[in-house]
Amino acid sequence: MYSIKKEVKIIYDGAVLKVREALKNEGFGILTEIDVKATLKKKLNADFDNYLILGACNPPLAHKALQAEPDLGLMLPCNVIVYEKEGKTFVAAIRPTIQMQKIGNPQLALIAAQVEEKLKNVIANV
Repeated sequence: MYSIKKEVKIIYDGAVLKVREALKNEGFGILTEIDVKATLKKKLNADFDNYLILGACNPPLAHKALQAEPDLGLMLPCNVIVYEKEGKTFVAAIRPTIQMQKIGNPQLALIAAQVEEKLKNVIANV
């Protein structure tokens, strides 16, 4: 499985706030933010459920990873999503250990495991 995911028992807006807080507590900043619902409405005039993509970065770990693999920027930042589906709210994050396997650089394995542990904590704390 390529993601860490769970259904949360809070409304979407509350989940977004909790995800932001949990990311900060784990040392992540948010580099990018995409409101998929608003974007699809604007670009395609299409209706869509609430769906937010947060591009999160932990600077010390990103720095280490980029030193080990300069082209790693192609796979950064770590995406964390919050969305509604059929009246339920979900939060999920990418599993860096799975992503880094594609690169084949053994130096990234430990860093990816550290990032993944932090992202698991983020999802668990929502």
